[in-house]
Amino acid sequence: MDLSPEELQFLSIPDILRESISIPRRAARTFYFITLILIFPLSFAILAHSLFTHPILRQLEDHPTYDPTETRHQWTRLLVFQFCYLIFLFAFSLLSTAAVVFTVASLYTSKPVSFSSTLSAIPKVLKRLFITFLWVSFLMIAYNAVFLSFLILLIIAIDTQSALLVLFCMLVIFLLFLVVHVYITALWHLASVVSVLEPLYGFAAMKKSYELLKGKTRMAGVLVFGYLAICAAIGSVFGVVVVHGGDRYGVFTRIVVGGFLVGVLVIVNLVGLLVQSVFYYVCKSYHHQEIDKSALHDHLGGYLGEYVPLKSSIQMENMDV
Repeated sequence: MDLSPEELQFLSIPDILRESISIPRRAARTFYFITLILIFPLSFAILAHSLFTHPILRQLEDHPTYDPTETRHQWTRLLVFQFCYLIFLFAFSLLSTAAVVFTVASLYTSKPVSFSSTLSAIPKVLKRLFITFLWVSFLMIAYNAVFLSFLILLIIAIDTQSALLVLFCMLVIFLLFLVVHVYITALWHLASVVSVLEPLYGFAAMKKSYELLKGKTRMAGVLVFGYLAICAAIGSVFGVVVVHGGDRYGVFTRIVVGGFLVGVLVIVNLVGLLVQSVFYYVCKSYHHQEIDKSALHDHLGGYLGEYVPLKSSIQMENMDV
């Protein structure tokens, strides 16, 4: 990002995408390893997990058994696999976020960048990201509970004989749910960046993220919705061709399409992580919150065990807030 902090606030969505895509060129080796070791396994797991769960589900649906022991065994396999998948997904998601945000900030402050220094910083960053993630998870559980409550009330309250009324009410609730989901996702992504770059995490990072989103909510919504839509499209094509396409497509076609889609998802996830980092600086610039590069440089150095002044300007800013 060669632009001055004052100019960042004027970046449009295409500008943010161009800035994000250009960042890996400045540290190609580091981003190559981040992509290969962290983002590729994450993207592969997101798509490939259905290859393992689909056979189990199909067996439970197409060949029901009256032996409770066998049924319990199949469900146990499915639940254990899903649990391991969620742990893997959670771990690599946080690792990828920590690595990309730290590396982008190092480039922004002209701090020497290497994959080894990024790995050294990750352990201290993970704790902060984990606490922030827990708070976001509580928020997601709450709004999902509210959504289910509205759905139950809808079923009880309206005349189910009127198909048009039911469809209209379901559409309204779904749209509200989608809007809230996109906003909370944007809040989470920005709070993750705050947790790495500022001495805030957990609820404090979410509060700071909420403040930064003011005035940029629509832009954040478009970015997040676009990312989710692309991921959904990739997942849908993968499911149709690779997972469920055994009768219509040959093995070679499924392998080629599957490999291509994994590659596309890797690029989408990398660009998504870069965009959330750049968007943080855009929001800071929009709210005229100056980023002292020397203070941020010292803050990043704290993750590597370097000497950090007693109070940086970043800390002072948050104390004033």
